[in-house]
Amino acid sequence: MMDIIWGRYSFLLYLSSVFLISLISGFFVIELWFLSIIIGFLTAFAWKDFFQKKHGVVANYPLLGRFRYLLESIRPELRQYFWEADTEELPYSRNQRAMVYQRAKGELAARPFGSVNHMYEEDFSWLNHSMVPRHINDKDFRVLVGSGNKSYSISVLNISGTSFGALSPPAIQSLNTGAKIGNFAHNTGEGSISPYHLKGGGDLIWQVSTGYFGCRTKEGRFDPVKFSEKAKKTQVKMIEIKISQGAKPGHGGMLMAAKVTAEIASTREIEPFKDCVSPSSHSEFSTPNQLLDFVERLRNLSGGKPVGIKMCIGHPWELISIVKAMTESNITVDFITVDGAEGGTGAAPVEFTDHIGSPLSDGVVFVDNALIGAGLRDKVKIAASGKVVTAYDIVRLCALGADWVNMARPFMFSIGCIQARDCASSNCPTGIATMDPSRYRVLDVQQRAKRVANFHKNTVYAVAEMLESTGLGHPSDLTRRYIVRRLSASQIRLEDQIYPKVEKGALLRNEKVEDPRLEVYWPRVNGNSFNPIDEKSIEAALEKEYKQIN
Repeated sequence: MMDIIWGRYSFLLYLSSVFLISLISGFFVIELWFLSIIIGFLTAFAWKDFFQKKHGVVANYPLLGRFRYLLESIRPELRQYFWEADTEELPYSRNQRAMVYQRAKGELAARPFGSVNHMYEEDFSWLNHSMVPRHINDKDFRVLVGSGNKSYSISVLNISGTSFGALSPPAIQSLNTGAKIGNFAHNTGEGSISPYHLKGGGDLIWQVSTGYFGCRTKEGRFDPVKFSEKAKKTQVKMIEIKISQGAKPGHGGMLMAAKVTAEIASTREIEPFKDCVSPSSHSEFSTPNQLLDFVERLRNLSGGKPVGIKMCIGHPWELISIVKAMTESNITVDFITVDGAEGGTGAAPVEFTDHIGSPLSDGVVFVDNALIGAGLRDKVKIAASGKVVTAYDIVRLCALGADWVNMARPFMFSIGCIQARDCASSNCPTGIATMDPSRYRVLDVQQRAKRVANFHKNTVYAVAEMLESTGLGHPSDLTRRYIVRRLSASQIRLEDQIYPKVEKGALLRNEKVEDPRLEVYWPRVNGNSFNPIDEKSIEAALEKEYKQIN
């Protein structure tokens, strides 16, 4: 027993002995007093660890046990810099981040010696090329959204929702200034239009969330007067009603008290220095018809600007009920932003991030099929946002059904984000996701804005090069037939063969469609409710899907 005790606490006893010896020696040798003070401090600290009850490891291994917590605290950095593989996505790989940094700096983003991808692994995909490539003169790919004199010609690549508060003042201004330089759009995120969005002068998509920040009453309800005043600003090009977010669908936005400064509180019209958690649902509508009425109301209040919705796909019948309500009321949204479950955010419950919501590709295909089947695809555009970083990601999503793509985290990389994943605490080491002036002082707006514009220009150029290799002239020419996916070592399929197909207007003609969700729920939903008229249809759909899988 004594051997065990001595082994465990030998360092503590040794330290105490050294302290006593140095203390006694200090009476005779003046220079040892300094050493006595240091060893005495460590000894006191070690005995304090010995008697505390909060941390078992520290109590059993005084002082030495603290190295365990030190190493644990820097484990993410050690892993990222020394042991993480170049292709390991946590959530973005070193290769992906390096490519963004290179394109943002205008450096050659080429890879020597061949691909590092495992091309025979399941789910590997590629773009089919042509024997007769073409040259594209106009590489500034645009998509027209809305109608009338307020329609907006949007770039194929834009900045996804980045709220003031989630990101620092110079980070917001850098992103928006970059959007101005590159002539593309910047989504405000749900934190409203901040002075730093406006300072950049770039095109804005104003996101209106469940909290109605920037257009709310004291009670948190929607204020049409405040909305109209901001929405009519020349810089605001489109309005996006945020229904749900991929990183935390069914959960309101979260901005922790550490980041809710007086300036942010003023911008959002909330109380400062308190957690800001948005409601999980809108108070202005509770049915598809009411949603469309709200869309039309915002369109009128903004002077006719395009209005769309953003959502992560959950219950399929809810999206179908919205689409059917559009066919019945003749009121349509101008665009639907499909947010994938792999999307990022500053703060979200772990379980929501990992296990709720449809991944982006599946969501885009489903929304595309629903709009095609309802004969609305020409009127309603689709944006895709989530874990998107490369030109190939853009090409593949456009082939699956998207008209344009939004990115947030890659644009954050372009202004210096190192994926420290410390966004909620306001301790971001790069000054991007923090409201601490001593941290964000390092961001030079003009320098970072050029990087934002460079990343956009070089990525869109890469998209053009990929399209040229296929013999196509615009991302809108892509279909699912151009993407091939490996299902096993010996089996490949076109994504057109993997995902269900729907003929234009098939749902209106009551024709059979391949997607069992559309076939089962379309006759059982209407604009009066987000739920099916016949609850048994849920069981029927699940049973049908199960039979198809098996």
